[in-house]
Amino acid sequence: MIPSCYRLDQNPARQRGASLIMVMMILIIVSLLGIGGAQIGLMSERGARNDRDMQVAWQAAEAALIDAEADMFGTRKPFFDGKTRTGFLAGCGTSGTSMGLCDLTSSGKPAWLTVDFTNTDSNAPTTAFGAFSGNSFKTGTTGVQPYQLPRYIIELVEDPFSKGNYVYRVTAMGFGPRQDIQAVMQMIYRTLNED
Repeated sequence: MIPSCYRLDQNPARQRGASLIMVMMILIIVSLLGIGGAQIGLMSERGARNDRDMQVAWQAAEAALIDAEADMFGTRKPFFDGKTRTGFLAGCGTSGTSMGLCDLTSSGKPAWLTVDFTNTDSNAPTTAFGAFSGNSFKTGTTGVQPYQLPRYIIELVEDPFSKGNYVYRVTAMGFGPRQDIQAVMQMIYRTLNED
């Protein structure tokens, strides 16, 4: 006869189903961990996509600033001598060589806060990339590229360091792959007067 300390199933009725409950608990925990991991992965992918889209918008806005600088040294160079208000209209110009040139001395409110950079009409108060410089910029819905051309305005601002002279505040807006993804950049341009 086998001693009682060596018997394997002293009471087999009590052990039925206990392993099934433990396996089900482990399975539920592993499933919850898997679902949590998948959600973290999806959030990371969305964050990376959003960061990429914002980078596209920032680069488009920076390209618009460079285009505005080319504009200031190009066909409209006489407007940017730092001494005259010629070409700059109250509010912002909407056509011809005054397009996107804003004179703030009458309103005092920055034009970049009031203009609609998403407006692409022919009478828009902003200047589209390449309008005066002739540069090109690829946009569209194919691949990862800006939704529309970046736009800019150039504001005439009194120079706080040189009475009677002006500096130019250039504000540009770039767009990401969707129109609602927008980035705004600014630069101040000062003409060096040699007198």
